Amino acid sequence: MGANLLANYGEAVAMILFGIGFSNLLLQKNLIKKIIGLNIMDTATYLFLAEKGYISGRIAPIVVDNVTSVEAYINPVPSGLVLTGIVVSVSVTALMLSLTIRLYRRYHTLDMDAISTMLKKEDR
Repeated sequence: MGANLLANYGEAVAMILFGIGFSNLLLQKNLIKKIIGLNIMDTATYLFLAEKGYISGRIAPIVVDNVTSVEAYINPVPSGLVLTGIVVSVSVTALMLSLTIRLYRRYHTLDMDAISTMLKKEDR
């Protein structure tokens, strides 16, 4: 098992990062820390996709010197997914931060428990 772990250390690091981000997302009460946890999870996913899409000894899929053989290039689909994911992640992060600012202006705290308590008091 140790040899497989060393051969796939990129995937192992991605899983560890995902676990760190997920636990941060679940256990933190501060909204900014939750957003950071979600961004760590995003980064871990991108690392995992990049590791899966890379093939040792191959180059980026840009035709150079008339080499058109498929065996010379890496798969471009994971790279495209990573780029698309980064754009979506930045947009989602911007939306979450803007909503966090609105919540802070209204409730003067970033603590989820305090905000939910204030919401329950407002509903009564």
